[in-house]
Amino acid sequence: MDHEKTADQYEDWEAGQRHYKKPRLYVREISGMSYCLDDELKRLRSLPRVIKGKDLNFKKGPQYFNCTILSPKNGTSQSIFAHMVVIAPGGKSQKHGHVNEACFYILDGQGYDIHDGKRADWKAGDVAIVPNATVHQHFNADPDRPARAIIIKSKPFFLFMNMLFQDVVEEQPKHPVPGHEEFKPSIT
Repeated sequence: MDHEKTADQYEDWEAGQRHYKKPRLYVREISGMSYCLDDELKRLRSLPRVIKGKDLNFKKGPQYFNCTILSPKNGTSQSIFAHMVVIAPGGKSQKHGHVNEACFYILDGQGYDIHDGKRADWKAGDVAIVPNATVHQHFNADPDRPARAIIIKSKPFFLFMNMLFQDVVEEQPKHPVPGHEEFKPSIT
């Protein structure tokens, strides 16, 4: 095995110190089929400028519901992920963490989050911030009314950068909040 290194394989950091240069990959290749820019601009400009609430479909439940608004997956955004959540009266989400931060605009209701063991109260009109790499959970503190929020994340950028960590610490409840067995989320 040849351990001799040529002068161009070293880099001087400080006088007298020599470090071996090793190739590193910081960003993976961005590649794909070449397309006509005019066609992509036409496609982007043809997308709806208003997404009708009646066209949004909620998933999950029975205490925490989610619907995607903007996503690269559905072709409506390249770098922003936005979704709406509805938490049933007295309900809660899963306890989870992810690398990307999240910005919650609280539309209706009142509740709180637990971020790394610390409570953060919120109500309609507030903006709640979930910092990067924070284990958190969302709670609706009102036993009679749902809480609704719009969440905006830079998640597509993090996925592109291969910063994929997201984990569920505690699954969301499988049973409805007692007294709200028939609760269904709505846009209004």
